[in-house]
Amino acid sequence: MEVGGVHLNRIDNNLWEIPVTGRMNVPGRIYISEEMIKKQLENDEALKQVVNVACLPGIQKYSLAMPDIHWGYGFPIGGVAATDLDEGVISPGGVGYDINCGVRLAATNLELNDIKNKIPKLIENLFKTIPTGVGSSGAIRKLSVKEMKKILVEGSYWALENGYATDDDILFTEENGKLAEANPDAVSERAIERGWDEVGTLGSGNHFLEIDVVETIYDETAASAFGLFKGQIVIQIHTGSRGLGYQVCDDYLKLLLQAEKKFNFNLPDKQLACAPIKSKEGQDYLGAMKAAANFAWNNRQVIMHLAKQIILDTFGGENSTIAFKLVYDVAHNIAKIEEHSINGKAKKVCVHRKGATRAFAAGDENIPSKYKTVGQPVLIPGDMGRYSFVTIGTLDAMENTFGSSCHGAGRLQSRTKALKNAKGRNLFNEMQQKGIVIRAKGIKTIAEEMPDAYKDVSDVVNVMHNSGISLKVVKLKPVGVIKG
Repeated sequence: MEVGGVHLNRIDNNLWEIPVTGRMNVPGRIYISEEMIKKQLENDEALKQVVNVACLPGIQKYSLAMPDIHWGYGFPIGGVAATDLDEGVISPGGVGYDINCGVRLAATNLELNDIKNKIPKLIENLFKTIPTGVGSSGAIRKLSVKEMKKILVEGSYWALENGYATDDDILFTEENGKLAEANPDAVSERAIERGWDEVGTLGSGNHFLEIDVVETIYDETAASAFGLFKGQIVIQIHTGSRGLGYQVCDDYLKLLLQAEKKFNFNLPDKQLACAPIKSKEGQDYLGAMKAAANFAWNNRQVIMHLAKQIILDTFGGENSTIAFKLVYDVAHNIAKIEEHSINGKAKKVCVHRKGATRAFAAGDENIPSKYKTVGQPVLIPGDMGRYSFVTIGTLDAMENTFGSSCHGAGRLQSRTKALKNAKGRNLFNEMQQKGIVIRAKGIKTIAEEMPDAYKDVSDVVNVMHNSGISLKVVKLKPVGVIKG
């Protein structure tokens, strides 16, 4: 099949390969259905980006893309690439501007039937308490440079030390909410300035806090392990490292573009600016990226703490029996040193996931002991008007995708096109008719993020499920949303 000037060979029902041509060091592989290719990729440059990523020095096995693939900076959104630690590179474009943008799912013991009439009040209270929108700030006190650097090193442990987390919150966060060897000294003063008033803030764009109900259970065993049951109210948080992470990415892209001649790379796209992992530039970016990732984990932790207090205040009382616990938190814009099977041998590599979620299998030492018999929760949010999914990682993912799966629905329309298509529509009423209460800073955000702007996440999730990469556990339906 020829798509946008890129040749695709079918490997399986939902797996396609781009053969090695030109400067490619490895093939490209895309998990996607034929129908999605024809509908969504004919006029998208994302497949060419898969080809470009395959040209990176030291790339291992494949340049991968998940079914939520769409055009991004350098790497496509939905892109995964692993590079050799000695001969390979690290690329900020393989992480993205919103470093450690990710998703957190918390469960309550509340049921929709018991609180349905109070959802509007809950959404109003959450919207008043958790700052949203461009430049949002002031969720907690303004932090000093010393405290900021502590967050960059400690991640979610800062929240624990300051009363915004519990031990269980740390346990059920990917990497326990802290990447080791983060280097705050590699983070610019400007980046720190942008972050010191943004801890506990949601931001703008596709970031959100949702009140969801567990609508469908596909795997009773895994759902039970995660503490999920039908009709249950859960909270989903999607945000990242805010202005701090954006600045880190911007700083290092400029640095690496200037250093391009030094490394003598012959790359097909300047947006793939990179450095050898073991070079000073590579190590500095890796240390700064880890620091921004730690900031993001702490940010989601503080938001969850604030949401927990609002829920207790809204539905509780002095003798409240409301339970609230973290199910899991996963990153989907990150680069991490992990061990994977390369040509039948265990090898440490740098795994770039840009709009892709870690999906480790049952038994892996990196997931909480409570989940070891079922596998790591993979949280896959959809658009604000339809549904989201919780899935689990598999051995097939470990073997074929460096333990990675999709991260969401993936955009179908640009923000400009979505705004154009929203003209004349009352999107608030459309959401209300679906039983969803929504609050946002303005109509522009709602228009840019309307359901029509995204792929149907069930199509994306079904590709991963049918390919054996991440298996469906539950489907969540939104009943209340706050957007920036």
